[in-house]
Order: sequence, then structure tokens, then C-alpha cells
Amino acid sequence: MAKKNKTEKFRSKIGGQALIEGIMMRGIGKSAMACRLPDGTIDVETWENKNGKNAPWYTKVPFLRGSINMIISLADGYKCLTKSIEKQGDDYTGESETKFEKWLEEKLGDKLMPILTVLSGILGVGLTLVLFLWLPSFISEFLRPIISGIPYETIKQATEAGTPLDMPSYVTPVMVTIEGIIKMIIFVLYLYITSKMSDMRTMYKYHGAEHKTIACYEAGEELTVENVKKHPRFHKRCGTSFIVLTLIVSIIAGSFIKYDNVIQRMGYRILLLPIIVGISYELIKIAGRHDNIITAIISAPGLWLQRITTNEPDEKQIECAIEALKPCIPDDKEDDKW
Repeated sequence: MAKKNKTEKFRSKIGGQALIEGIMMRGIGKSAMACRLPDGTIDVETWENKNGKNAPWYTKVPFLRGSINMIISLADGYKCLTKSIEKQGDDYTGESETKFEKWLEEKLGDKLMPILTVLSGILGVGLTLVLFLWLPSFISEFLRPIISGIPYETIKQATEAGTPLDMPSYVTPVMVTIEGIIKMIIFVLYLYITSKMSDMRTMYKYHGAEHKTIACYEAGEELTVENVKKHPRFHKRCGTSFIVLTLIVSIIAGSFIKYDNVIQRMGYRILLLPIIVGISYELIKIAGRHDNIITAIISAPGLWLQRITTNEPDEKQIECAIEALKPCIPDDKEDDKW
């Protein structure tokens, strides 16, 4: 037992997100973002977490906390991403303001950014639902007559009449598998295409720097560029791994929903989403806490995809990651145990 405690690896609760020319880190009581400015200096912002050690009870309840913490993380991440773009100045996009943009600023003033944030969030959710819910369901529904051997007209008439069809037992598993494969293909394609964009390649380097720096801290080593370089750019608690787990759990959950009506099926899946996210969150916490054959299997798909979403960082990117991490480290390291 003593040997086990001696060799037990320290796992931190600190997590992060790559930004435009920077990194955001979130600790148990404090968060920070460090951005490389156009003049080469590093700008660091720190703030106290509203949901730190004294977080509300609903952010700690197993399965419930998954959806809540995900929403909080998305909101914080989006704010930091927007800030990181602003820090790069007007020349970042290389484009001048259009007449329409100037008109919007004149009419809306300070309300412009909050409105744009809400609209972009709505568009993002809508696009996600189309790509990961409607499109896979539409394609699998199109293939249902071929898979089931039941003519399309018969299926259509039964659907319109609201009459359940006596489908062969193999139909649902096959349809769920097809939907799952389509979702995975869409997700991997999205990651691959974005990895070819110059801005995203740079962001993926900062993503790699984030992982390597946290790994260096967890190893108990001094946070220097040389020490950070030695560590892997892959991490089991990465957001990429969480998304992959969510897709896998959604495939399993979908196998319990019968293929009677595609609209009803999509509705059930939306209702199940908080449960799916909650299960995925608990799985990634287990995977991040333990090292065994089960957690290795849970982590494998996400770690593999991190070969796309992370790149080896340079020294300047690692410096940013170190500056973002340092303010988040608590005085008592015991408070930071995962």
C-alpha cells in the first residue's frame, strides 16, 4: 500500500482552452488567460472564479453537474476567445470595417457585442443540431427501406397514420450504427479541415502547449520551457475526448429509441442530451482519475483525435501556457487534487 501511495500520480483539476495567440486556464479558485500581443509581449489577465471552492451544490452532483459545468465552460471559453481576438488589434483579420458594421455600431453601441454573442451562439447550436442530429437521422431514414426490406410507401403511410411498424429486430441496431458512423465522419472531417487552416494550426499548437504545461505541473517539475517540452501534448481530460465520449454515449442511448417516426426520434434525442452529457462527463472524470485497462479504452478515441487537434508548440507558445497556469495553482496543492 505504501508503495502505491509513493508512486501515485498527482492529477490536477486545472483545465484550459486554446485561444487566438494565447491560452486560458481555469483553476479551483482562480482563472487566467495569457495572450501573445502583436509587439511580442505576453498580456496576462486573472480573475476569481464565481464557481470555485464554494461552488453551488448543483455543480457537484454526479450526472447533473456535467451539463451545468459544460454550459459554464462554454460561456467562459467564448468570452475569453472573444477577448483574445480583441487583444490582437484591428489588424488581426486584415480587413477594414464595412459600412454595414459601422452602421450597426452606430445604432447598437455597447449592445452590439452581447447581441452578436447571442446570435453566434444560436447559429452554432443550430448548425450542431443540423450536422449531428438532423443529417444523420435523415440519411438513416432514407436507408430504412433498404435495411428493413419494407417498401418506402408502406413506411410513409404508417408514419403519416401514426401506426407503429413491426420492424425486424436488427433494424434499430443497424440504423443506430449508421448514424454513429455518420456523426464520427462529420466530426473527424471538421477537425481535419480546420487543422489545415493557418489560424487553427496555430491555435492547435497552443492547445498542445496547454496539455504539455499541465502535464509538467502534474509531474511536480518546475514550470520552465525546457521541462514542459519533455511532456506529451495529449491529455485524457481534453475537451476533444469529452466530445468523442458524448458521441459514443449518444450512439448507445440511441439504440433504445425505436425507429417509428424520425421527428419523434430526434425529439427524444434532444431530451436525452443532458443525460448523455452527464454520463460522458462522469466517464471522463473516471478516465482522468485512474489508470487501468477500462480507462485506457475510454480514453483511446479522444487521445487518437488529439493527434489532429494538438500540434507541437514552440517556445513562445509554451511561455504563454506557463504564464496562464501559474496564477491558477493554489497555495495548498492538496486542494487541487483531481
